Amino acid sequence: MDLKGQLQQLNEIDFNNLDPNNIGMWPGPLKVIVLIVAFGAALAAGYFFYLTPRLEEHAQLQAKEQTLRQEFEKKAGDAANLEELKQQRIEMEDSFGALLRQLPSDTEVPGLLEDITLTGLDAGLSFNVIDLQSERQAEFYIELPIAITVEGSYHDMGTFVSGVANLSRIVTLHDFQIKPVGRGGETLSMQIEARTYRYLDSGG
Repeated sequence: MDLKGQLQQLNEIDFNNLDPNNIGMWPGPLKVIVLIVAFGAALAAGYFFYLTPRLEEHAQLQAKEQTLRQEFEKKAGDAANLEELKQQRIEMEDSFGALLRQLPSDTEVPGLLEDITLTGLDAGLSFNVIDLQSERQAEFYIELPIAITVEGSYHDMGTFVSGVANLSRIVTLHDFQIKPVGRGGETLSMQIEARTYRYLDSGG
């Protein structure tokens, strides 16, 4: 039967008398339409309920594979440079240890005060004050401020500052205040705060 005849047969179907429980007895053209609709519905259901989740899962696996690949490449690079990294760590530990050895312990602070005093006396200064102040705690170290007041010439003060900077222990100088003593102006008074540092270990 040609298409025109099938369409005519469809127009002649009495849909009110069709038995939904006996599709096999329906006219041929109508059964074809039902099969096409059922097949299309099955395809749509398969796509949305089976294929779509699989596609999403596949995309997630691809993203995870990319992440794992990057992690692998990074770890492979680290492994290739492992010996170099170990050597760098040893060098950093040695440098850190050398810095720590420049920080005075509690028992070394009196000796440091003596070194600062001798440096000033050798520079030609006279000391009015050299006094250890209260400790100030930072995150990784303890700061030990030392109040100093000396008198002498400007040149002698420069020699003193240079000498303190060259001490074997780390000492920094802050808050300079210089003023003349008397009317002549040749003798100066300098107030300064020297700071040394102690490493803050786990025991405080």
